[in-house]
Amino acid sequence: MASATPNWDLDRVVAGLREVREGWREAQQRRHEYGGRELPSPETLRQLLLALRGALFPMRLGPADLRQESEDFYVGHTLDAALNNLLAQVRLELRYAARQISVGATTIELHAVGIVRDFATALPDIRRLLDTDVEAAFRGDPAACSVDEVLLCYPGIVAMIHHRIAHKLHQLGVPLLARIVAELAHSETGIDIHPGAQIGPGFFIDHGTGVVIGETAVIGRNVRVYQAVTLGAKRFTSDEEGKLHKGLPRHPIVEDDVVIYAGASVLGRVTIGKGSVIGGNVWLTRSVSAGSNVTQANSQHEVLSLGGGI
Repeated sequence: MASATPNWDLDRVVAGLREVREGWREAQQRRHEYGGRELPSPETLRQLLLALRGALFPMRLGPADLRQESEDFYVGHTLDAALNNLLAQVRLELRYAARQISVGATTIELHAVGIVRDFATALPDIRRLLDTDVEAAFRGDPAACSVDEVLLCYPGIVAMIHHRIAHKLHQLGVPLLARIVAELAHSETGIDIHPGAQIGPGFFIDHGTGVVIGETAVIGRNVRVYQAVTLGAKRFTSDEEGKLHKGLPRHPIVEDDVVIYAGASVLGRVTIGKGSVIGGNVWLTRSVSAGSNVTQANSQHEVLSLGGGI
């Protein structure tokens, strides 16, 4: 018995999708597209990040057949292609940002080239910072047999490679590209770090899944956090129309040599003093002085002693 020929009624589906698109563009006051693709491409950035990871660590994250005597050639060739691809993506973001104001094409091009040049210049410093992160993971994890194992296997290092790159792009004025880079790491590792977060050298994320670090967080040197730690906001302020204020400092400041154990939530613009230890599953919304040791038990005792409930 012959099967019926499939009929998807594609003309009606295509027309329906066009109607939805037009409704969205009308609502967003974007009735007319400005020719071609308007926004950066996550897939292009995914490939670009792989290339940058190889250029930063060629003998470990570069091609399997690379030999040490060819490192400079590989790095130069890889960066030439990657930076040109990055330039195209930066152009897209700058054009998108300028679509409501009058900015000449020459001005946008000069700005884009300057951003990519400054980013390229920063790559040696990014590599130096990443070396401190790798060393911190090796020193901080008794299960790590070598720095090579850390670099090849630890999701926290993948997240920090992306973050160091994303943070520089954020500083250079392309926040959309920076956010895409951060979200690529989030998808790959389960670690969510906003590119605006300021993170000092020697940062170690152990295990990592579920870690969240907000936009205005400031983290000092040699800080270690475990899985499911949140450095988040306590509340969001809004204007008279109910719209959220954006960019205000609302995430924690974590000073040097702090350890925050699994499941802890530190919320609001509070300061965790140097050398403090925050225990697992602690919910913390107040500042603590240097050298503090905060656990669930002593947090609950403090609340009860003040007459509060748990």
